[in-house]
Amino acid sequence: MPIQWPISARVRSNIKALLAFLATSAVLLILHLPLLRLPYYWDEAGYYIPTAVDFYRSGLLTPISTPPSGHTPLVMIYLGLVWHILGYSAWATRGAMSLLAVATITSVYVLGRRVATREVAGWSALLLGLSPLFFAQTTLAHLDLAAGLFTTWAVLCLLDDRLWLFALASSLAVISKETAVVLLPVAWLYAWQRRRGAKQWCPGSFSRWTPLVVPLLPLAAWTLYYHHATGYWTGNPAYLSYNVYSTLSPVRMMWSLLRRAYELLLGGFNWLLTAFALWGLWWGRRHRTRDNGRKIGDANGGTQGAKWEPLRPAEFPALNAATRVQDPASSERWWGFIFLSAGLVAVYLLLLSVVGGAILPRYLLPVVPLFYLAAVGTVTRLPRIFSRVALTTITVCFVWAWFINPPYPFPFEDNLAYADFIVLHQQAAHFLEAQPVHSRILTAWPATDEISEPFLGYVQKPLRVVPLQGFSEGDFRKLPLERFDFLYLYSRRWEPPGNWVTRFPVWLRIQGRYFDYQPQVDAQTLVVRYHLQLRAEMERRGQWVRIYSH
Repeated sequence: MPIQWPISARVRSNIKALLAFLATSAVLLILHLPLLRLPYYWDEAGYYIPTAVDFYRSGLLTPISTPPSGHTPLVMIYLGLVWHILGYSAWATRGAMSLLAVATITSVYVLGRRVATREVAGWSALLLGLSPLFFAQTTLAHLDLAAGLFTTWAVLCLLDDRLWLFALASSLAVISKETAVVLLPVAWLYAWQRRRGAKQWCPGSFSRWTPLVVPLLPLAAWTLYYHHATGYWTGNPAYLSYNVYSTLSPVRMMWSLLRRAYELLLGGFNWLLTAFALWGLWWGRRHRTRDNGRKIGDANGGTQGAKWEPLRPAEFPALNAATRVQDPASSERWWGFIFLSAGLVAVYLLLLSVVGGAILPRYLLPVVPLFYLAAVGTVTRLPRIFSRVALTTITVCFVWAWFINPPYPFPFEDNLAYADFIVLHQQAAHFLEAQPVHSRILTAWPATDEISEPFLGYVQKPLRVVPLQGFSEGDFRKLPLERFDFLYLYSRRWEPPGNWVTRFPVWLRIQGRYFDYQPQVDAQTLVVRYHLQLRAEMERRGQWVRIYSH
C-alpha cells in the first residue's frame, strides 16, 4: 500500500496558486504571441526603453540617451537584468512585462479569495486580464503595470495585517512609479480607522506604525540621488512645464477630473461593469431593506409601520438566498477592502487631475484591479443567473473592444490599435531604408526616433531626420520646401470620420485650450503647397501612413 504523505491546507493552497499562475502565464503568452516581437511604441521608444538600455549598457540609473524625467527606476532595472540573462530583444522585453501582468492577475484572484468568494475572485481576474486597456498594456514597457501589481499586493498585506510585507510591497510600488506614494495616506487613514475604537493605548502602537512610513525612505533616497545626478529634484524644466506648471488651472483640473473618471468608470466598455454594479448595489439594498423591515415588523407584531434600518456588516447573512453564494458584505475584511479601494481611487483621480499633461488611461492602472474586484463583488449581489449573464456579456464586450475604436480621439495604447500603429511604422521604415542614402526625412515624433535609433527595432541603420513638433497647420507654416526630400506623414492620433470632438464646437475649444488638441493638417493642403508626389501609402484599420517626395 503506497505511503500517503500528509499535505497541509496551506501547502495545497500554495500549489494551487502556483498552478493557476503557470496556467494564466501560458494562456496570456499564447494570446500575445503575435505581439511579442513588435518593436517599441511611443513612450516606450521615447523614454522607457532608452533609459533601460542605458542601465543595461552602462549601469546608469539616470539616462543619457534621452532627457531624464525623474521616474523611479525599478522597471528599467528589471528590464536591464532580464536583458543580461536573455539578451537584448523586443520579445524578452515583452515577455518580461507579461510576467508582471500575470502576477497582477494572480494577485487579484488571491485578494478576491481573501475578501470575497471564489466566484468573485475568478470573474475579477478574468475581466482584468481581458479588459482592453490591461490586455494592451500587458506587453508594453510602461511603469503603471508594475505599480498596479505592487499596489494590489500592498492592499492584500494591509488587510491581512502583515505590516512589514505591506512595507515591502508599497516600497516596490513607489520605486516602480513615484505617484504610487499616494497609497500611504490611504493606508494611514485605514490603520487609524481600525485602531481609533481601542479603549487602551497599545504599547506596541509606535512600532506598528513604523512599517507604514518605511516606503517613504526609498522614495527619499531616489529623490536625493536624482538631485545629485541631474541637479533637479524631479523631472527637468520641459517635463515640469508640461506635467505640472501647465496643468495648474482650476478649470483644467475640473475637466481633467471628469475625463479621468470617464476613463475608469465608462471607457472601454467599463460602463457596462459600472451599470451592472449599480444595479447589484440597488438590488442588495432593496432586499436588505425588505428583509430587515420584515424582521422589525415581526418584532412589533406585524409589518405595518416598519421602517428600514441599516444592518452592521456582521449582521448580514453568510448566504444570500437570491444568489446562493456567500455575500461579500458578510465579511469585515470586505469592508476594509472597499475602504482602501475607494480611498485609492479617489486620491488617484485627484492627483492625476492636478498633475500630468497627457490624459492617458494607463495612469489609472494601479487602481484598475481594485476597481474591478469591487465592481464584480457588487454585481454578484444580483441573482445568480442575472450576475453570470451580466459578467459574461461584459467579458465578450471587453474582447470585442480589443479591435474596435471609439468615435473620438483616444490613445492607441488603450487597445490593440497600438499594434496597427507599430506595423504601419515598420512598413514605412522599410520603405524609407530603401531610398537613397542621406535623404532628408521630415516627420514628427515618435517616428523621428523610430527611424534614427536602430535599437528601437524599426531600421538597421539610422536615417537622416528633419524633426517636426507635430502635424498641425502651425507646424508647417514656416517650413521651406528645400529642408526635406521626403515627407513621412501618418495618423498621429485617432481622427475617425464624424469625430465627436469636431461635432461640438464648445468641446473642441476646451480640448484645444486645456489639452493641446489640434486637428492634423489635411494632406492635400501639403501636396499643393510643396508640390509633392505620393510615393507610398499604407492603411490598417483606420490608421494610415503616407510618404511623399518632391
